[in-house]
Amino acid sequence: MMNKTQVKGRVKQVKGTVKEVAGKITGNAQQEAEGKVTKEAGEVQEKWGDFKEKLSD
Repeated sequence: MMNKTQVKGRVKQVKGTVKEVAGKITGNAQQEAEGKVTKEAGEVQEKWGDFKEKLSD
């Protein structure tokens, strides 16, 4: 089962991916870069959730 931190991380990854793709489609480099950053932040947040879950076991 996923904890809240993992879920929030996944959601952030999806938002980042959508923003990145939208930036690519529209040719907006700034939006694309922001999407990549958001996606990476989501991955970090999800990994932090994984770590927290392992500690609680």
